[in-house]
Amino acid sequence: MEQQDLNKRLILALALSFFVFVGYSYLFPPVAPQAVEQNSTTSSPAAPAVATQSTAAPTTTAQTTNNAPVTTANVSLLATVTSDTFKMNIDTFGRISQYELLEDKYKDEEGHNLHILGAQEVKPLEVRFSDIALNEEAFKTPYTYSGSADVDVRTSSQTLTLTQKLSSVTITKKITIEPTGAYTIDVSTSVPAAYFITPGHRPMADTSMYMLVRGVLVKGPDDVILTVEDGDAKGDETVKHAKIASAFDRYVATMFYDFDKGMNVSILKQAEDNPLIFVEGEQRLHLGGYIGPKEYHTLKAINPELTDAIEFGWFTFLSKPFFKVLLWIHGLIGNWGWAIILFTLLVKLILFPLSYKGMMSMQKLKDLAPKMKELKEKYKGDPAKLNAQMMEMYKKNGANPMGGCLPMLLQIPVFFALYRVLLNADELQGAVWIPGWIENLATADPYYILPVLMGVSMWFQQKITPNNFTDPLQEKIFQWFPVIMAGMFIIMPFPSGLVLYWVVNNLFTIGQQYIINNAYQKHKAAAVAAHKKGKDS
Repeated sequence: MEQQDLNKRLILALALSFFVFVGYSYLFPPVAPQAVEQNSTTSSPAAPAVATQSTAAPTTTAQTTNNAPVTTANVSLLATVTSDTFKMNIDTFGRISQYELLEDKYKDEEGHNLHILGAQEVKPLEVRFSDIALNEEAFKTPYTYSGSADVDVRTSSQTLTLTQKLSSVTITKKITIEPTGAYTIDVSTSVPAAYFITPGHRPMADTSMYMLVRGVLVKGPDDVILTVEDGDAKGDETVKHAKIASAFDRYVATMFYDFDKGMNVSILKQAEDNPLIFVEGEQRLHLGGYIGPKEYHTLKAINPELTDAIEFGWFTFLSKPFFKVLLWIHGLIGNWGWAIILFTLLVKLILFPLSYKGMMSMQKLKDLAPKMKELKEKYKGDPAKLNAQMMEMYKKNGANPMGGCLPMLLQIPVFFALYRVLLNADELQGAVWIPGWIENLATADPYYILPVLMGVSMWFQQKITPNNFTDPLQEKIFQWFPVIMAGMFIIMPFPSGLVLYWVVNNLFTIGQQYIINNAYQKHKAAAVAAHKKGKDS
C-alpha cells in the first residue's frame, strides 16, 4: 500500500475513532440517573424502591441475594455531621443517607450544593445479615444514638456510637469522622452473626453524557486492580484480602480500605447489571473509609495507596503518569491552564525526534508521488513487480514508507490518555486559567473562543502538511474535518481544559511543521547542489 494512502487512512481512522469514543455518548445518551435527594434533614424514599434494594441480603459468600419484603418507609436522621467542605447525614438504620459538598466549585448554576448519593440507592454503611429473618428484623429496627444531633468536625474528628438491638444479637457501629471526609468504622456484634457491610452504591453526582468510567474498583493484595463498570457486573466477582474497595463516579467516590489485614470483597449484580460492593463482616470489624471527591492530595494525605482509587479507564497505564506530571507542573506554577500548555509542550518535545523523521519521510514521499504514479501505470498488471520497484525507489531516495505512521499511531493513545485525565481530574473543577474568560477548566468555554481556535488551527495545519489525495471522498472528509470538530466542540459542552490541550497541540504541531518544511527545503537544495557539483566535475 502506498505510504500516502496509509497516512490518510490513519488520519481518517483517528478522526472516526474520536467520534466513536466521544461523540457516541451524545448521539445515544445514557438513561438519566435517578434524581439525587436534595433534602438535607430527612430521607424518606418510596418504600417499594428501597425495599427492592435494601432487602437483598448476601449469603455467606455474598454472591446471591434474597428479596424478602422489608419496610423502610419514613426513615429519619440520627445526626448531621458538618465540616468546612461537607455535610453528612446519618439515618436511623446507621447509614450515610446523604453527603453534601459545600465548596463553591461544586455548586450548580442555581447555586445549590451538590448532593452525591442517589435518593433510592443503597447507602454507605448499610449492614445486611445472611440470615433472612434477622435481615428482615434489622430493616424494621432502628439504631439508637445518645449523642448530639449536630456534630461539628471542622476542627477535629468526632465519634458517633450507634446501637441496634435485635432479638438474637446486638450490633454496634462506632464511626469516627475526620474533617477531610475520611472515617473509621468499627462494627461489633454481641454474638457471632454472618453479615456484610457496603460502602454503598456508587455516587450519582455527575449527569453529563460523556463516555465516563463509572462503577466499582477493587485493589487486591497483589496490587492488581479490578474495575467493574456499570452494566458489566456478573455477580460472582470476589477478591480476598483486598486493600481498597471503591464505588466511584466521575469526580467522587465512596470507599472502604484496609492495608493491614485486607477485606474479603464480593461484587453483587444489581438492576441493569450494575455492581455493588459488599465486605464480609467479623464479630470485631475495623475498616477505614472515605467519601467525597477523588482529589489526589486529599487521598494521598490519608494514605498514598488511596490514590490508586483515581481511575482513568482503558488508558490508566498512561493517564496516571500524565496526571502526576501535570500535578508536578501545577505545583511549580500554580495554574492548571498553563500546566496543560507546558505539559503539551513537554510531550511534543519528547516525541519530536520521531515526528521529525516521520514528517521528513512524508516530504520525501510527496516528492516521489509523480514517479510512483508512473510506476503504477507501468506495472499495473504485475503487483509483485510494482512493489519491488517501489521498494527499490524508496531505498534509493532514503524514504521510509512507514516513517509517517509511527508518530500518528503514538498520538492516539497519548490523546485518549490525556482526554481521560482532563475529563476525570477533580482538580480541574473550578480551576481558573484566565480570569474573566476561562473561570473553570472543567466546563466549556463560555465564549466559544477555544473551539473556534481549534478549528482554525486544524485547518491551517492541514494547509501546510504534505498530502496527495486521490480519493475525492477522503479529500472532502479531510477538508471538512476541522469544521466538523469545531462545530461539535461548540454544540457539546466539552471541558475547556481538553479543548485548550487540543488548540495548543495544534499550534505546536504547526511550529514543528514549519521547522521541518524549512529543514527539508535546505536538504533538497543541498542535494541538488551536490548533484550539480558532481556533474560539473
